[in-house]
Amino acid sequence: MKYYELTCTAYLKMDLAFEKSFEILSKYITFSMARGGLENIHKQLGFKHYVFSGLLPIEKEKLYKKGSIYTFTIRSPDEEFIDTLSKALRQNIDNPNLLVVHGDKKTIKNFFISELYSVTPVITTLENGDFWTLQRSGDIMQLQKQLHDNLEKKYQSFYGDKIEASQNFIQLLEIKNKVPQNIKIHKEDKKVTFFGNKFKIVPNEDEVSQKLAFVALACGLGEKNSYGGGFVIAKGMR
Repeated sequence: MKYYELTCTAYLKMDLAFEKSFEILSKYITFSMARGGLENIHKQLGFKHYVFSGLLPIEKEKLYKKGSIYTFTIRSPDEEFIDTLSKALRQNIDNPNLLVVHGDKKTIKNFFISELYSVTPVITTLENGDFWTLQRSGDIMQLQKQLHDNLEKKYQSFYGDKIEASQNFIQLLEIKNKVPQNIKIHKEDKKVTFFGNKFKIVPNEDEVSQKLAFVALACGLGEKNSYGGGFVIAKGMR
């Protein structure tokens, strides 16, 4: 198993508030995908098999500044997707908000993962359509099951193989935020807010659990990954 990581250097053409940055990046990526012939990925049902981080560095006043350079990262297990997108991102020169001026690609091979940390909110939807939060649900076992099942489906969707887990991939989960975190976007001119959480996760050491932890790195943990949800980093042995 491996995934491909594209670190993008972006020039901001205007000031950008932190709360708007995920929507701006998502739209920039989606438009670039259409320009690069990848529009079917967003039109099709199911998983998109990519995830992106927010802009870095984060300014103290939560305002990214016009004329400054920032970076963001896109990951996917699909190398052809990353290569095609890398070219398309730099061709999106008419975007009023930003311009990607460089993309640095890395190949990350499977390694033993001892800890996962979420950088962006991990979003999980309940059966009633609400979002899982400690305040609204509090059922940690339900949360762990949904995170696990989501990763199993992503694995099977991309690799075409069934994966048989004898236990949940999570050995330990810590919630790092005191109040729910959010990602705000607009859909059909309506403001939509996705509520999520920041986690530290210690995965189990068995082969299946490690594969699922690696999928979390490659495709994102939880839902709404194409909007920036569930971007995680890891500690481990490479």
